[in-house]
Amino acid sequence: MGGVWHPECFCCHACKLPITDFEFSMSDNRPYHKSCYKEHHHPRCDVCKSFIPTNPAGLVEYRAHPFWFQKYCPSHERDGTPRCCSCERMEPRDTKYLSLDDGRKLCLECLDSAIMYTHECQPLYVEIQEFYEGLNMKVEQQIPLLLVERQALNEAMEGEKNGHHHLPETRGLCLSEEQCVTTIIRRPRIGAGYRIIDMITEPYKLVRRCDVTAILILYGLPRLLTGSILAHELMHAWLRLKGYPNLSPEVEEGICQVLAHMWLDSELYSSSGSEASSSSSSSSSSSSSSPSSSSSTSSKKGKRSDFEKKLGEYFKHQIESDTSSAYGEGFRLGNQAVLKYGLRTTLDHIRITGSFPV
Repeated sequence: MGGVWHPECFCCHACKLPITDFEFSMSDNRPYHKSCYKEHHHPRCDVCKSFIPTNPAGLVEYRAHPFWFQKYCPSHERDGTPRCCSCERMEPRDTKYLSLDDGRKLCLECLDSAIMYTHECQPLYVEIQEFYEGLNMKVEQQIPLLLVERQALNEAMEGEKNGHHHLPETRGLCLSEEQCVTTIIRRPRIGAGYRIIDMITEPYKLVRRCDVTAILILYGLPRLLTGSILAHELMHAWLRLKGYPNLSPEVEEGICQVLAHMWLDSELYSSSGSEASSSSSSSSSSSSSSPSSSSSTSSKKGKRSDFEKKLGEYFKHQIESDTSSAYGEGFRLGNQAVLKYGLRTTLDHIRITGSFPV
C-alpha cells in the first residue's frame, strides 16, 4: 500500500473496524481482516453453504458442474448428496428436492414443467408428430405413447429382443414386441416429506399391428426433456416403419439424437414451436393437427420461463457433449452429415449404405 497509517485509521475495508492483527489480507489494494476477507472472497459451497476447504497443499479445491457452474466441495461426490434426475444439479442443504417413488430426485425448477402421467403427455406427442410431418416424415401408424415408472421401463426393455439402450439409465424405449406394460393414468400427489404419493397405474396390453407396438417414456421429466426423448424414440419408430435395414448403433442412435436435437432447436429458437414446424410442411393438415389440437397444445405449452429456456440449452448440451460411441459420436457424425447434405439426402444415404454420408 506504500503508506503510513495511524493505528485507528488502518481499517478493514469490509467491517470498517481497525486492523490490530499482525497479519491481514489485501484485495484491490485494500486491507481486510483475514476473517472478513474470507467471508467476502473465499468461495462457498453451493450445496452445504460452508466455505470450501483447502486441500493438503493449502489450495482451495472444488468441483463445478460444466454447464450450471454449481460449485461444491469434492466430498459431496462421495457422501450421497442427491442430484436432480433432469438437470443433474446437486440438492442444496437448504432446499428440498421432490422424491419420486423409484428413488429419483427432481428439483423444484424441473418439477415446474414435469409431465407426470400418460394423458398429460398426449398434447406434446401431437406436437412432435406435427414436427415430423413438417419435415415430410409423417408417421402414418397410430403408435401408443405411455408414461411409465422406471421398473416398468426396465421390464419392457428386458422383453425386447433387439434394441440399443443408453446406460446407465434408459429414459425412453421404442417397443416392437407384444407385452403388457404398466402405465401411469393419473397425476400423483406430493405428500409429507416432499414425496410422491397416490400413484395410480393400470396394465396396458400392447398388440402388434405393425413393426412398432408402443413408445414408453419415463415419467416425471420436464416437458423439454420428455419431448426430446419422444422425438428420439419416434425416429426409431419411423426408421422401422419405413423399412430401413438393421443399422449400427452409431448410425441409428446418432440420427435419432439428431432429430431430438432438431426438435429442441425448434422449441428454443422458433417463435411458436411446433406451429413454425407445421407451417413449413407442404402437405395438408391431418386430423391430429386440427385447430382444436393446435390450440390445446399451445395453451399447454404456455410462456416459457428463463429457467426452462436454460434447461433446453442444457439438454442440447448433453446431446452435443455425450462421450459415448453410439449416442455421442453417432450424433456428431449424423449432425455433420445433415448440416452438409440435408436431412432427406442423409436419410436416403443411410437407407442405401447403412452409414452417414461423408
